[in-house]
Amino acid sequence: MELDAIWLGLLVAAAFAGFVDAVAGGGGMIQVPALFAALPRESPAALFGTNKLASIFGTMNAARRYVREVDMAWGIAIPVAVSAFVFSFFGAATVAWLPKEVVRPLVLWLLVAVAIYTWMKPDFGRQAQAPRVPSRYLLAAAVLVGVVLGFYDGFFGPGAGSFMIFAFVRLFGMDFLHASATAKIVNAATNAGALLLFAPQGHVLWALGLGMAVCNIAGAQIGSRLAIRHGSGFVRAVFLAMTTLLIAKIGWDTLFA
Repeated sequence: MELDAIWLGLLVAAAFAGFVDAVAGGGGMIQVPALFAALPRESPAALFGTNKLASIFGTMNAARRYVREVDMAWGIAIPVAVSAFVFSFFGAATVAWLPKEVVRPLVLWLLVAVAIYTWMKPDFGRQAQAPRVPSRYLLAAAVLVGVVLGFYDGFFGPGAGSFMIFAFVRLFGMDFLHASATAKIVNAATNAGALLLFAPQGHVLWALGLGMAVCNIAGAQIGSRLAIRHGSGFVRAVFLAMTTLLIAKIGWDTLFA
């Protein structure tokens, strides 16, 4: 009975994570702590691998809906996704030897900067604008964004979706809806890259991960539908809410972990 209650709690967490992630990123902030709290005896690698398995189905499902209903900037999405896929594998490979305590304070301050910048610019991301990167450098900028965020997502993860959305709005002039749609493509690629490392090494709880994947898909369906229906203003509001919660969580972990 106790095990059933644990699994039920994780399935509910996965559904909520899928919903949040489909709108504005940040699903890992819900799903990863839930896994660690519910299964303290499992290795961190197994829990991270299970999270990636559950997440990839939700992100792919949300990406499929966005692709059908949103005009995608494929010239940016594809190079970011390809480079992110490759470097998320390397990011996952460094988990064992690079201490996350070094990364956490930097991520905290970056998230604070992202939140302040977005709050102070009410029109930021509400409408598409011309890219701020010169056209001859767009491909290079897209690849660089994929390298940095792909490595980060494979290695650490929390806030990766928020950083992706912010980068797509700030550098490439997307509105929040299109930035979120593009982030889902890239997120699916980073999850796949990390799984290539975790799965062959046996760091995935397959039965639990697949069950969570079904719930993640259900949440992603609802989240992507609401984002498309209500547009960039809705995505921006959820983005700011999730960024604020990420700041609170990572700040707590930095001070008290």
